[in-house]
This record gives sequence, C-alpha cells and structure tokens, in this order.
Amino acid sequence: MRLGVLDVGSNTIHLLVVDAHPGARPLPAHSHKVELRLAELLDAHGAVTPEGIERLVSVLGDAVQAAEDKGCEDLLPFATSAVREATNADEVLARVKAETGLDLPILSGEDEARLTFLAARRWFGWSAGKLLVLDIGGGSLEIAFGIDEEPDAAVSLPLGAGRLTSAWLPGDPADPADVKALRRHARAQIARSVSVFTRFGAPDHVVATSKTFRQLARIAGAARSADGLYVQRDLTRKSLEEWVPRLAAMTTAQRSTLPGVSEGRAGQLLAGALVAEGTMDLLGVEELEICPWALREGVILRRLDHLPS
Repeated sequence: MRLGVLDVGSNTIHLLVVDAHPGARPLPAHSHKVELRLAELLDAHGAVTPEGIERLVSVLGDAVQAAEDKGCEDLLPFATSAVREATNADEVLARVKAETGLDLPILSGEDEARLTFLAARRWFGWSAGKLLVLDIGGGSLEIAFGIDEEPDAAVSLPLGAGRLTSAWLPGDPADPADVKALRRHARAQIARSVSVFTRFGAPDHVVATSKTFRQLARIAGAARSADGLYVQRDLTRKSLEEWVPRLAAMTTAQRSTLPGVSEGRAGQLLAGALVAEGTMDLLGVEELEICPWALREGVILRRLDHLPS
C-alpha cells in the first residue's frame, strides 16, 4: 500500500510518501518539505502567532493535496514539540481541522523517543545489541535505550536546536558569554536524566538521527548524502569538541558554507552542537553512528505492524 507520513516538526513540515507492506522495507516514493520554522513563530506567551497559524494551515493544505495526488491510501499526520507546547495548541488544531479537514495528533516527547528507537532498531537489527539512540530536533532532544524494539527508557528534554537558538543565542556571531550560559544550561538539563540510562549498563551501539547530527557528522568528515544511505557515517566526541569553538566563532553565513550545512539550518547548528557534545560527554559516548531512519520511519513501521496479516 502507499502511505504518507506528515511530520509537523519545529523546523520543517515534511510529507514522506512510501510504498510499503508488512515485512518489507518501506520504499520512498515522494518527499515534500517546507521549512516553516514553527518554533520561531511564537509570541511572548508561547502561542503560535496568527501569521504562524495561517502559514501552517496553508502548508498543511498543500501537503494533504500532495498526498492525494500521489495516491496515498492512508495519511499518518503528527505534530511534535512546537505544537505540543504552544499555549494555543487547541486553537491551532481546530483551525487545521476546519480548513484542511486534517486531524493532527500530537505526539508526546516520550512517544517521539520510542518511535525513533523503533526505527533505529529495525535499521540496525538485533545484532546491534543494546542500543542508545539520540535525536536532536528543532524543539527537543530525545534519548532512548534498550535491547528490544520497545526501549527500556525514553526521555524527551526541551533542548531542541531551534528553541535554544531563539532563547539563548541572539547574536551573530554568538556572544561568548551566551555560548557559555547555554552550555551550562544544556548540560544541567541532560545531567538530570543520566541515571535513567546508566543504570542499564553500557550500550553495545550508540546511534543518532536528525538533521543536526547528520550535519555535524558531515562537517567532521563523514560521507555526503549523495553517497547513499548505506555508507556508514560516524561522529566522534573528539571531533565534536574540536568543532564547537570553531562554530561558535562563525557567523550564520559562514556556517552555511560548510559541507552539508543548509542555509536554513546554519543558524541552529551551534546550539545543536552544544547539546550533542553535552549529551555524548555526560553519557560517556566516544563515538556514534548516524542512522538514516528516524521518527517518520518509526511511525510508518508502527502502522504496518498493526495491519492485519
């Protein structure tokens, strides 16, 4: 069957269309992305602005039409932290429903972590043993750990790259005092959850998903996206520690010239690097591998698991 998954994230609205059936690998058939940066379209009270709602409704209307045009039998929409934490989330969802006909479920942070973990487990298989999975989105950081398809522990923290950039790093280039303050804040948040994972012992394999980790791996020397899904891409803590001060000294325009860094994400890369470095350090991770599958694939796999055989 042809499925569409519609991810309303803090940075991007992404429609992914796949051809899939139970027991088979989902095959991408179409991808449509719009960088809405919803996390930046909030007012001082944490509500999505009228302009933000209008833009969101317009983008979602186009995505629903695109899914129909591509022949999707089922559309699996979901929203993450930007909508989840908006003070007017009910109003946003009502407008989306009224103007597009779309019921937009909100995933909890823990569900994000669990579904991302499922995708990573299916990608790497049982031979990977105990998996530690890290994901940095625009609004939140997800961490999950386990040996099965359902993680033993899953945590979501408000440490997304977009959120932190807006709140902590107003300068371009960033003020060194702001960078230091954000580093301290992020590590204090992560440290509160370390014991949730360390009590299970050391992981056999550490993996990371998300645009932030892929870009950090790329600037540290990992293969290009054009080299294909099946090329192994790694990121070491040592290389990340070397890159953080370099990123901190750059302007957004300078970061956008780095290999693999898009202009739209360049402004968030420093905050993402600080969170990635802090997470790897506090969890004792020296090296991780980038996983091509993430939350969207997890949503698709869970849906396929529930189809009648």
